[in-house]
Parts: sequence; C-alpha cells; structure tokens
Amino acid sequence: MSTKAIYEATGKKLLNKYLGSTATECRCVSIDAETDWNEVVANNTWLKSERLVAKPDQLIKRRGKLGLIKANVDLQGAQDFIKANLDKEISIGHTTGKLKHFIIEPYLSHENVDEMYICIYSNRDGEVILFHHEGGIDIGDVDSKALQYSILINDPFDVKSMEIYMDLQFTYLEINPLVVTSKSIHILDLASRLDQTAEYLCASKWGKIEFPPPFGRDAYSEEAYIAELDAKSGASLKLTVLNPKGRVWTMVAGGGASVIYSDTICDLGFSAELANYGEYSGAPSEQQTYEYAKTILSLMTKEKNAEGKILIIGGGIANFTNVAATFKGIVKALQEYRERLIEYKISIFVRRAGPNYQEGLRIMREVGASLGVPIYVFGPETHMTAIVGMALGKRPIVPPEQAELTTANFLLSTSVHQPKLNVIEQRNNDSNSTTFNERQSTMQNGENHVNGVDSTSVHKLSNSVETNLNRPLFTNTTRAIVWGMQTKAVQGMLDFDHVCRRTQPSVVALIYPFTGDHQQKFYWGHEEILIPCYKNMADCMKRHSDADVLINFASLRSAYESTIETMKYPQIRSIAIIAEGIPEQYTRRMIRLANEKGVYLIGPATVGGLKAGCFKIGHTGGMLDNILMSKLYRPGSVAYVSRSGGMSNELNNIISRNSDGVYEGIAIGGDRYPGTTFTDHIFRYEKDPEAKVIVLLGEVGGVEEYYICDALKSKRITKPLIAWCIGTCASMFTSEVQFGHAGSHADNDRETAVAKNKALKTAGAYVPTSFDELGDLIHSVFINLVQAGQLTPKPDLLPPSVPMDYDWARELGLIRKPASFMTSIVDDRGQEVLYAGMPITDVIKEDMGIGGVLSLLWFRKRLPKYATKFLEMILMVTADHGPAVSGAHNTIVCARAGKDLVSCLASGLLTIGDRFGGALDDAARQFSSAYDTGLHPADFVNKMRKEGKLIMGIGHRVKSLNNPDMRVVLLEKYVKEHFPTSPLLDYALEVEKITVSKKPNLILNVDGCIGVAMVDLLRHCGCFTLEEASEFIENGALNGLFVLGRSLGFIGHFLDQKRLRQGLYRHPWDDISYILPEAM
Repeated sequence: MSTKAIYEATGKKLLNKYLGSTATECRCVSIDAETDWNEVVANNTWLKSERLVAKPDQLIKRRGKLGLIKANVDLQGAQDFIKANLDKEISIGHTTGKLKHFIIEPYLSHENVDEMYICIYSNRDGEVILFHHEGGIDIGDVDSKALQYSILINDPFDVKSMEIYMDLQFTYLEINPLVVTSKSIHILDLASRLDQTAEYLCASKWGKIEFPPPFGRDAYSEEAYIAELDAKSGASLKLTVLNPKGRVWTMVAGGGASVIYSDTICDLGFSAELANYGEYSGAPSEQQTYEYAKTILSLMTKEKNAEGKILIIGGGIANFTNVAATFKGIVKALQEYRERLIEYKISIFVRRAGPNYQEGLRIMREVGASLGVPIYVFGPETHMTAIVGMALGKRPIVPPEQAELTTANFLLSTSVHQPKLNVIEQRNNDSNSTTFNERQSTMQNGENHVNGVDSTSVHKLSNSVETNLNRPLFTNTTRAIVWGMQTKAVQGMLDFDHVCRRTQPSVVALIYPFTGDHQQKFYWGHEEILIPCYKNMADCMKRHSDADVLINFASLRSAYESTIETMKYPQIRSIAIIAEGIPEQYTRRMIRLANEKGVYLIGPATVGGLKAGCFKIGHTGGMLDNILMSKLYRPGSVAYVSRSGGMSNELNNIISRNSDGVYEGIAIGGDRYPGTTFTDHIFRYEKDPEAKVIVLLGEVGGVEEYYICDALKSKRITKPLIAWCIGTCASMFTSEVQFGHAGSHADNDRETAVAKNKALKTAGAYVPTSFDELGDLIHSVFINLVQAGQLTPKPDLLPPSVPMDYDWARELGLIRKPASFMTSIVDDRGQEVLYAGMPITDVIKEDMGIGGVLSLLWFRKRLPKYATKFLEMILMVTADHGPAVSGAHNTIVCARAGKDLVSCLASGLLTIGDRFGGALDDAARQFSSAYDTGLHPADFVNKMRKEGKLIMGIGHRVKSLNNPDMRVVLLEKYVKEHFPTSPLLDYALEVEKITVSKKPNLILNVDGCIGVAMVDLLRHCGCFTLEEASEFIENGALNGLFVLGRSLGFIGHFLDQKRLRQGLYRHPWDDISYILPEAM
C-alpha cells in the first residue's frame, strides 16, 4: 500500500464535497465502454444545454500537448470524440495503451491571463505549495518559476484548500489551470494522489474509491483477487501482471527480494519476457500461499509458448516466516496444476532459506519427483539470484553445495561447520564493477557535482543524529521494552543474548494494554525466567528506568499513538516501529517529534536491526541457525544499512560469506518516509572505529542516496562504501509499477535506481554491475583492506549452545510425543474448519442443513438425504412439550431466580433420565434385543412383566390410543414413506397392539418411536455395519438427539421468562402436603 493516483473525476468530486463555496462546483461525468448515454444525459441535463470539454481520464500527463482534449463542443461533438477514441491504442513515450476512460465537463470560456497554476505536495518535512500566476499547457518548468511555500508538518496554516488536503490525506494535488475571474474560481484540470494506507481513517470521507492502474497497463481480475486477499490478511500479497504472454514468471517472498529478482531478469536481457511482478511476505498462511500460487499458475497456463515457460520461486532468508508452511501451500497448487504444468512445459527454479527451510526444500524436491515437472531446488548456500541465470540459460545448473548448518545443528558445537575465510584469496570481478584502486582515485579526484546534486549541500541531519554520532545505538548492555504480546520475538531476542554471552537479558519488560499487570515466562538459555508485563506505559517506564530502547509491535492503527506516548519519556532514545501501512501524515509527525526529542526512529515497516554480539530487535536475523550461520553472535567489520527487512537477512548471509561478518545492520523500513535515513546511519558508521566497511542497499524512489554522494565528495564519508540500488528494472518497464515497498516509486529520472547507481559510482562508492556481484565486490574490498594492513579480521568464537523450543522441535519433526487428545471429527488447523474431512464452505454450499452437520459430527458419515431430514424431524418434535414437564419446569424456576442462560439450561438438562426423556437408548436396546433373539412380541411383553421391568418407550401420561401423540404419527408416516425398511418399528408397533389392549395409554411414545426408528436407520441406511450401529446406541447417541432437541425448548423458556420479566418463583403452600412428626 502506498500513495496512489485517482481519477480526475474522483478528485473533483472530493473537492466538490468539501470545498463548498470556495470554488465553483466541478460538474463532470465519467464515460467508459459500459456507459449508458441515455441514462447519463437524463441524470445530467446540463450536457444538452452547455458547451463541453471531453478528454481521457487515465492518469495521462500533458493531455493538451498530446492533442487528447476536445474543447468547446456540444454533446454530439463530445460523443463523437469519445467514440472515435474509445479503445484506441496510442503511444506516449515508451508506453503504449488503450484509451478506456473519459471525462466530460462544461467548457469554460476565459482569457489566458485568468489561468494560474497551483500544486500542493508532501515531503518528509511537511507540505510544499507551488504557485505561479501563469498556468495552462505551456507553463513549462514550473519548479524553476513558481513561488514556493513550505509548511512543516503539524504547523498551522489557515487555508481551506490546505485543510482539505490534510484532512482527506492527499499526498499530491495539482490544478493546472486554476481559472480565477473577478466572480469565481474554477478548477479545470486536476491530478491528485491519496495515501491509500489512510483508508481506514478516511473511508467515510472518501466513499468508494477506485485506484486505477497506470496508463499502458490493463487491470486484471487476478490482480483484484490478490488485492482482496491482501486486504483481508495480516501478511503482504502483491501481484502486477506486466505481460501475460511472457515466458518468465516469478513468485518471490519479500518486498526487496522481489525487486532484485526482477532486476536480475531484466539485466540478463529478459525484460520483454518478464510476465509479472509480485511478492508474498509477512508469514502468510498455507491457504493464502495456495491461493496466491494458484492465481499465478492460472495466468501462466492461459497461453502456450513454444519454448516453454519458467517459474522462479525465490526469496531471501526469512526472518520469521515458516518456509515449510508457505511451501506447502505452493506445493498444493503445483499438484493441482500438474497436467497443465507438463502440457505448458513449465520449469521451476526454487531458492529460499529461513525458519524450517530444510523441510520446505525437501517438500519441493519430493513434489518435483512426483509431478514429473523439472524443479531445481537451492538453499542459502546458493547466491539469492543465481537461480535466475540458471533458469534463463545464462549459467550452468549446478547441484547445491552441502549446507553448512541445519535447523537442529545449533544444539551442537558449531565452529566446525563454519567456513573459514581465506584472506589471501582474491576473486576476479567484472570489469564494470568499481575496483578498490578506482574508488581511491575517484575519492581523490572527484568532481563537485554528481548527477546535478551539489556536493556542498550536505544533507541536514536530524538533531538527534547530529548530536549523537559518537554514541553507539546499541551495546551489549542495552535494555529494551517491547510493546505488544510478541512472545516469539522476545524469546528470539533472549536466545540471541545468550549466544552473544550477554550477562543479562536485553528485554526488561513488555507493555500490553489489553491485560492487567502480570509476569510472562521465558527461557534464558536453559533456565526459566519471568519478565513483567504492564498494562500502563507509565508504570513500566517508572520501574525500568534503565531501558532506553522501545520495540513497538503495535498494529498500524495503534502504532502512532503508542509511539507518541513513548516519546514523553526522556529515557527512551531509540524506538523501532515494526508495523507496515501507517498513514504518512502520522509517520511524518512522529519523525518531527523524534527530531525534537533527540530520539532515533527505526521504521516504520521494518524488521528492525541488530548489532552483532550485542543486541537485536525482534525477529531481525531470523532463527538461531541463521544467526549462527551468519556469525551474528560476535561482531565483524562490515556495517550495512538497507530499506528492506527481508533483504537485511540476505545481507547478513552475503557479508558473512565474503568477509569476517556483520558489525551492525539496520533496515530503515520500506515506507516513503523512514524514521531515520541512510545518511543518519552511515554517518554513525563513519564515526565508529569498529566499522571498517560500509554497505548500502538502496532502492528506486526518493533522493536520499544523493546525500550519500554529497558526503563522499565532501569527504564526510571516507571509509570504503559499497553501494547498490535495487529497482534497475523499473526503467525497462513500459508502464509504471509500484514495487513492494511504499517508497519504491520513482517520480522522475533522478529517482531511478540506474541514475543513483551511476551517481554513487561517480562519487567514489564501490558499485557492482548487478546484485549478483555484490558478494564478490564485498570480498574484494575486504581482502584489499586486509592486505593493505587497514583491517584485521575478527576471530571466530564458539557460541554457547541454546536448547531448541519444544514446539519448534516438534514442528521440525525432531521429536514426538503422544497427544493428550485425539479427534476424528473436526480439524480447525487450516484455513477453514473441516467437519469429518468436509470443508465448512462445502457444507453450506450443498445445503446439508443441521441434519447433515449431525451426520458428519456424530456419525462421521455423510448420511442419505432422507436420513438427515429424519434427524431434523427428531429435533423439531422433541424441541418442547410444554412448561409442565420437569426439564422445562426446572429451567423456568432457575430463570426466575435470575440465573444466566447456561445455568438455566443445565438445570433443565440435568432432569433428563430414565423417567424423563432419557428412554431413547434403553428403548432401542430393549426392542433390538427382543427382535434380534427372535422373541415374539407377546413373549417379549410377558418376559418384561415377569422380570418386573418397564418396557421403555411404551406409555404416556396424557396421550392414549384414542388421543394419539401427533409427533409419533408424523414420525411413523415419514419412516414408512422414506426408509428402505423398518423391521424394528414394525416390531414395536406389534408390541403396542398388545400393551394398549391392557390399557389405552400404553402406546408407543415419542421416545420409543425415535429409538426404534433410529435403529432401523443406522442398520439399513448402508453406511454402518451392525456392530457400528450397536456401538452408537451403547454410547448414548440416541439420547443425545433428545438432549439437543429439548435444549431448543429450554432456551426458549429461558428467553420467555426474561421477556415476561417474571419474578422469583416460590411454590404455594397449598400445593405442598406437610407431614411432620408429632412434637417430641
């Protein structure tokens, strides 16, 4: 989610709604291929009476210059213009697309002198207003000629348009021309963007907003489906279809990684074949990845390609996502599309690492063998983008190296598994990469201007950064407070502390406002410890004054308030904000306050950062196996800063394999306005004598990297700086693409990754030719420093072992334990609950009803329709039998005593037994036994009489032969009409003939009828054996039907008494016979 453009018509309607009389109402109508012209004209009668303007409304700039505006025409002229251009393909620069959406407005006759220009746009510090007294299509370079007025965020500015701009969360609003006459103000052409992340704040103000795709790219239903999944998920799911006929498709985990894979594909000359851009991240569920993968596979298999197609399932090293769980969803989709994968000649290349990645890769290898589809699988031992060259035939497909560690290995001594760095080895690098000597020369002879940026205009640092450059951000004594009940993240931090040999835990307390104060249990190595959790932040700060870091895991809706509250406490000097999707206004307010307070902000939209051997934020660095593999338990010599949290873990891996390891690494966050910038952290590294090499992973969008160029030129940065900006593919796309990070969007050529990489190289940074070569370049620079005597590699250490958590060990299949419970009827672990293996959505779709649900949950079978209908009839006829029966009576008395529903229901249910309602099972057993042993009905009656036993299911207090129970009549009729056979019911009716001859009320009652009919159903429906049918009866299933049905009536009586407001019940004296002994 990010700042997104809206239709001109949409923007004008918003201004109409909130500007009021400040400007003349913008009358306009939108037209597309589906428009009913008669309806439009009927609803907008001014179309017939006024002169009109017609133009495309598709985010196209300079429409007047392109001849795409038809002005001063009548309705027929506007219709003719639109009909002539609708679906017409045009080219604008490198972009080709069809005109599909138009706008018609009244034509305003005016003079050129009436035209003015106004634009409001947002930047990191606040808002900028540009104004020029001349507007229109010939305005030219407005930046150089317009008056400019800047307003800091939160500063008052009492202008109506500015108030609306802020209130509606605009990020860009340009009116050109704004026509101002002596009588009125008119908005003619409008271009605007909204902060989509503020939708939860502005939904009622915006109404239903459509964010159209950029010109040159069609909107696909598959994109809308993934966007819908994304909106409903806490994870991130993105999809943009670039070329549906393309051969190369990607399914990449991580916002930064997804850009790098696209870069590499384009760098290798396959930009025209790249079919899509997308990413999944944030620990999506198995079902979500299944839906995502299925959508991509459906797009891939729409059109064949003679050369076959390629699917790249890639990603960096995950911080907290369970790789195996997400891969299971992908595997499910691959299995579903098996035949089409073969038919369309699809080859699959996989590279992934992170928590449980070994299991994920194993699953992928196995599915490749079973599907008959070529699948090549690699882990962290292979460079992240190496599979791209293999997939595209640019490098040989080599088997993966033996992994140095597995997830379980951190239980053991690990030094023997670590690769030894050969400091003498010098690798050959591509001639296009900046070499050590070239960079030294550039630093000595550099020019004063880089890509138009004056090196003397050094980036203005925030007060906090300027005054604290010499103070380390984290140390091995740093204490932190965690906002949010993030127990896994806290345990990960404590485990990191332990392998770093810290003497005390880095987390001193948690804050969670939704529970009371309590203690939370965690592990410190082998021991259990308690960490306090507070409801109130003030109490926490007062009791833990030694904490100076707060890690904020609050949601996007509450992160702003909790961060602002945190900055009230001077002890906190660093705050990490993890949440993604915080509205930009809120972020900029936090940044301003942090600068005023001298607080470092890391994030929003970040995994955080770490200082090797000292401290890590939350999930940074991933699981312990990755921390050990990347040697993060002790400091190295290389410090890095990145936007991407996912790529920070990949950098840990690359740096550890090509140097002595990471010294410190910060992911500043993917939003447009991170709390601290590249410059803030690189200047810290420059001042820190332990940081010998600096690595910058920038990206497309923004101009922050040019401040780094300034600092290199002015010698503010003197240490070796290795830099690469991702997003080089953006310039190769024919239409605008919003990458995974909100800030990954270039508004001009200077903000492209290509321009930034060129500027950094010119300024003296070491710049590889591609991300593929980043590791080699790091190795080259590191070795040169070692050979020059400027760096002594840090020695490796043997970290202490940390036990694996039980739950994680079980997830990995390393241990087994008998389950405490077993179930064979319901599974709620997946995306939706399963009833006896049947998804609940299918239960609803097939209209199985309550009877169908009972058949699944009670009998674990899908019974025939007549059987489920009979079950429903039983519930209906047993639901109630009036307030006088014991169960209803108890329920009523309890309700009148003021008890709650559950207590009243339990009171009524406890009366059910042999004398009331509990005769179903016994009736079924008695009649079945007699029938099965061949007893004649008369012999059965005589036998029961001789034994002094009642025949269960025979007899009624009120009903008789002459006053039959209609419930029994209905049930008997249904059984005779629908059951295949009913021998036991027939037998019971023969018994009834004998008993009513003795006394007319000794009829087959409802309990008996249900009991014998259910035996007939279970025995003869074809779903059960005789033994299974008997077991259900012995287990009390038939009484369960009465309990379930009568519960409906008991609840009804409870609600009835509450509705009637009946008071406490006291039984009358005259209805009690008092029999007391004589006085003693």
